[in-house]
Amino acid sequence: MDRSRPPAVLFRCFPAEARSVPLARRFVRSALRADAPEVVDTAELLTSELVTNAVLHARTEVEVRVWSHEGHVRVRVDDSRPDRPLVPREPRPYAGAGRGLAVVEELASSHGAHPGEGRKTVWFELWPKAPAPPTSGWESAPIRGRTATVKLVDVPRVLFRAAQQHGDDMLRELALTSGLEDRAGVSRAELLAAADVAGVVNACTASALEETVTGGATVTLDMAFPLDVAPAVDTLRHVLEHGDAAAQLGALLTLPAPPHVRGHQQWVLDELVTQLSGGTPTAWTLLPGVPDAASAELAPWDAGDLEDSGVPTVAADDAGRIIAANAALGDLLGWQTDELIGRPLTVVIPEHLRERHRAGFTALQLTGRSRIMGRSIPLPALHRDGSLVPVRLHVQSQEAVDGRTVHVGQFMPRATAPGEERPVPPPGTGPSLRLHTGPVAAPLVGGADAARAWERLSLLADTTSALSSTLDLREGLRRVCHVLTQRLADWCVVDLLDEYGDAERICVVHREPQALSAGVDLGRLPPVSENARGPLARVLNGAGPLLITDVPTPDQAESALDARQLELFQQLGAGSTIMAPLRARREVLGALIVVRTGQDAPFTEQDALLVADLVQGISLSVDNARLHQHTRTAAERLQRSLLPRLPHIPSMEITARYAPSSTTAQVGGDWFDAFTLPDGDTALVIGDVSGHDLNAAVTMSQLRNMLRGIAVDLQDRPSEVLGRLDLATLTLYPHSTATCAYAVVTGPRDGPWEVHHSSAGHLPLLLTCPNGDTRYLDTDGLIERPGESLSDSMTRLRRHTAALARAPLDVFCDELILGLGAGSTDDIALLALRPTPPGP
Repeated sequence: MDRSRPPAVLFRCFPAEARSVPLARRFVRSALRADAPEVVDTAELLTSELVTNAVLHARTEVEVRVWSHEGHVRVRVDDSRPDRPLVPREPRPYAGAGRGLAVVEELASSHGAHPGEGRKTVWFELWPKAPAPPTSGWESAPIRGRTATVKLVDVPRVLFRAAQQHGDDMLRELALTSGLEDRAGVSRAELLAAADVAGVVNACTASALEETVTGGATVTLDMAFPLDVAPAVDTLRHVLEHGDAAAQLGALLTLPAPPHVRGHQQWVLDELVTQLSGGTPTAWTLLPGVPDAASAELAPWDAGDLEDSGVPTVAADDAGRIIAANAALGDLLGWQTDELIGRPLTVVIPEHLRERHRAGFTALQLTGRSRIMGRSIPLPALHRDGSLVPVRLHVQSQEAVDGRTVHVGQFMPRATAPGEERPVPPPGTGPSLRLHTGPVAAPLVGGADAARAWERLSLLADTTSALSSTLDLREGLRRVCHVLTQRLADWCVVDLLDEYGDAERICVVHREPQALSAGVDLGRLPPVSENARGPLARVLNGAGPLLITDVPTPDQAESALDARQLELFQQLGAGSTIMAPLRARREVLGALIVVRTGQDAPFTEQDALLVADLVQGISLSVDNARLHQHTRTAAERLQRSLLPRLPHIPSMEITARYAPSSTTAQVGGDWFDAFTLPDGDTALVIGDVSGHDLNAAVTMSQLRNMLRGIAVDLQDRPSEVLGRLDLATLTLYPHSTATCAYAVVTGPRDGPWEVHHSSAGHLPLLLTCPNGDTRYLDTDGLIERPGESLSDSMTRLRRHTAALARAPLDVFCDELILGLGAGSTDDIALLALRPTPPGP
């Protein structure tokens, strides 16, 4: 808004010098001395901000005009650089620069800016009483002169903001530094040129961001960049590099840029130089060789993720103050979480490690690097009561949306490692969305906006329900695709990455099943190579969601992966597509691809925002399912490693079976064992430690090894051996409960044999007759049933063994487990011994 100049306008010109700022404040206070004190104070503050901007960025004579009429105040600040537009910023409370225009927006009743012929005008008005002033805002100034299009592909939003803020802070401090050339090796002329080009870059990117509404962690910006400032891009690079070097030496208050922020700054400047010289763009997600950049989290730090995590976790700011902690950490170290907020991080670090922590934290701030960053370090944490808690500390840095760098530390029990640390819900539990998965009633009022909001909520609920309806991850993803093809797209495709980074196409779903052609292949995809530049490679590197309305043809592919994807688009008749990464816990897990054919309306940016919401929940379910499967697999491997290798004994057949509880993590306390004693006799063992978890399995392993040692050393009657084991168990594991049966088979090689046995609370041995002399030791998991007496259970067991007495021993054991153990919620261990006739 700009009105014709009213009567009684006071104006004054000021030189492009720092002293002009306080002079302009005094001039405004003097001109408005008849107005209300609070109005004068606000006008003085806002004038100070606008004149500071003009002095720093326009660097021309500044004219300030002031008028007041019936309590309404208007202040106008003019400079002679219309080619240097204003760059409004998002409010960021921890920014060291860029707040001036935000202050004007917050306090002024009305404000605006517009370029003129040879001048740029910025103004504000204060209206202390009604009526409300008309709406206003900062007017974007068009780029003047010749321009070229620069495309920044897959810009990570949070990293872009961090790099922009750090560059602004650095240039601001250098502008205020005396002895600039001595301290930073930069001349005043170089600094001014760098500040000019930084302002242009910020203005161009801000304008491009305003036109971008696609959700997701990354965004692609198309900018019109003036060619006349292109030569100064290298000057900006030079100034930032020298400023960073000075910061590392402690010569500046601004901290050095972390490696990933520095890498992003360099990438932006490289892209400007390359593309202004006629080169092609390189996506950030495909950029090779940037130190630590690939490991930087593309999504911003979220305190809600920390609070919801089951891992003991704390977050600290650059001053080493705790800004967030979760209940798991409080439980581990004896604190209430709200008591930790605001305390120094050293409150959870033992006294003897604090000096080392301070030195490492200072080195991290000065160099952006740390010897422990990204590694799992065994060390003690400090409990509130002064005791030490053995943990593994895993530290990562993330950028927050408010511009801070947040240092996140996970305090995991010493026996765990990253990726296995948190309680894992069963697969298919879906995202932690507060949604009803039942029928959702459509809104009766609210118009189109309410209908769209209901549709979004309904679709989120349906995908959550689809994921929750099965324990099989692949089937759950297929069901999600069926939901999306009924509600959003014609086709839906899911690709997943394995632990080695290889991609596999899990499913391709069409809303009409008969539309699937035999040529649509599932299975392994070509590798994501360095020359893969297509959209799928970018998404698998974290970019997106990508909205593509002009689908390339297969002949435009630059790699095997690109060709495979573009061939699929051709087979599907794709007219438009949205491709989004499945990302959880700082890792890309795969990609979700939805496709509309050319006969349907193309996807829009609003559809891309919806897909961005959908993939958050889908990613959590994929991550949970993988963690659950990883836990089961690790448990199975552990249990297999604990099972003994049965000895080969002539004229004697030994067979064993183990089946963990169907309701636990695939480990338990039941065990069997068979080994040869020094005198040639054969020892047979079967036992049960109470519990169906990892602790029971560990205790079982320790008891088994103790029994082996006692039996080999003592070589006495089974009752004596079990007596020694009982004494050792009471001494070493007083809180564990276990039962055990121990037998020794004695006799010459070709028989006959005798079995001497003893039981410590375990079920008796069973001899099955006739026609087979099968001796067999069982645990309660095979025969006990809720509500059934032990006598009835043993009778049922005897009937089954009698019917199977002539069967081969492998069949005998398998049929017993199938017949008696199906549906058991207890662990089952089975050991069978059968004499065999001597060979000819």
